[in-house]
This record gives sequence, structure tokens and C-alpha cells, in this order.
Amino acid sequence: MNAVTLGPAGTYSHRAARAVAAEVSFRESVTAIVDAVASGEFERGVVPIENSIEGSVSESLDALADHEVAVTREVVTPIRHALLAQSSEFDLVASHSQALAQCRNWLEANHPDAGLEAVASTARGVERAREDARVAGIGHPDNAGDDLEILAADIQDRTSNATRFLVVGPTSARSDAGGKTTLIVYPNANYPGLLLELLEAFADRNLNLSRIESRPSGERLGDYLFHFDVEAGLYEDHMAKAVEDVEAIADNGWVRVLGSYDTQHVLE
Repeated sequence: MNAVTLGPAGTYSHRAARAVAAEVSFRESVTAIVDAVASGEFERGVVPIENSIEGSVSESLDALADHEVAVTREVVTPIRHALLAQSSEFDLVASHSQALAQCRNWLEANHPDAGLEAVASTARGVERAREDARVAGIGHPDNAGDDLEILAADIQDRTSNATRFLVVGPTSARSDAGGKTTLIVYPNANYPGLLLELLEAFADRNLNLSRIESRPSGERLGDYLFHFDVEAGLYEDHMAKAVEDVEAIADNGWVRVLGSYDTQHVLE
């Protein structure tokens, strides 16, 4: 099986993807990854969906809403950030925007005068550090290689830092089996109690929502769609009936059921 994820090699996405496929290719954006899977170019894609410090990744939420794909697995991996540079003399710190945010307090306390530059991935930030002695990158300490120093390790603001990745596949890979289900709901309506009705479809059946997010639909200002993660599989009767209720509530819009899946933990 081949998989595509955020590149270049050495990103945290790459680490998660290696748990899914032996052959891993790279793209520079989450949207490009999901599009490559939806078009059939790759069998699987691995995209970051949620971080324990910074929350959900909005580009991933939007890409899943814009493409017809399925979720086949989630991969959870701890995030260990290190500051990597050619020397301790640098003026700029480059990394993915999420990584910069996850180390915000540490950077302000230890390098308050350093500029910050958001790049496409943590590995791209490390590449910038290799190319320019004035730049430090934030990435996994293993990315230092022989030409960069690990100036500081475990610089994330919380030791519990972890990221959840979704493994996406074609719609034919959608499954009803698994302990968690993801669905996206676009009600195409706005009235008092709408969200409550959607939530009651799950609450009335004692189904736990582990995540709910709203995102602009892109159709008009003030119009939203909702992402739900439910701790139940579609094979369970009460989950299937909850989806039926949600589809009835959103009959003017649409409901995209991405499928049921299980969780894999990758420690390194």
C-alpha cells in the first residue's frame, strides 16, 4: 500500500504514515493530500486533524468537507519538539505554524528576540536551518542528523503534547466497523435549536461525542457545517439510528459519513 502525507521526509506526519504504509510520498498541503486520495492517485493519505495543545487543524477539516473520501483509521502520536540549528547564534525560528504555537511560551521565555517564520512543515523548517546558519528549526530531535545541533529538547509547552492523524482512503474503503465514527453535517438551515436537535440525536441514545467543530460552509456569511466524532461504530444499531435522525434534520443540506475506524498509538 502507498500513502501520501505532509513532506518532506522527517515530518511528524511522515512518522504517522510509516505506521500505515511502507511506501510514503509527500505533498506540501493537506488539501493536496486529500485531493490525491480522492482522485485515486494514492490508496491512503495521512493528515493531522487535532493537537492536544492547539486543537483542530482547520485545513484538514475543510479538505474533508470538500472531498469524497473515507476515514479508515486514526493514528495518535506524541509530539517531541526540539530546537535545531547550526549553532546557538540564530535570528529566526522556522517551523510549521502548529509547532510554533505549541512552543510559544518556551520561545518567548528563552528566545524573545528571535523572529518566527511559519513554513509548510516541521521538516521544511529544519531544512531552512540546514541552509541558513541564521535560522533554527523546530522538529523531532532525530531530524538533527550530523549537521545540526540539538540546542534544546522537549520544548513543547506541555509534556502531554500529542497529535491525532486521520488515515483517509477512497469511499470504497468506508467501513461500519470500529470504535469511533466521523461525520460532517451541513444543515443548510439556521433556526433556534438546530444544533440542539443534532446533539439530541446522539445524547438521547447515550452516544458520546468526543469532538464537535463548526466551520464556515463557504456558501455565505454566517452559514456553518459541523464535524462530529462519535465514540461508537456504525454497526451499532443506536449509532445507525442517530445518523438517520441527523440526516432527517439536515434534509435541506447533506450529511457525509466518513466511516467507522479504530485508533492506533505510535509511540515513536
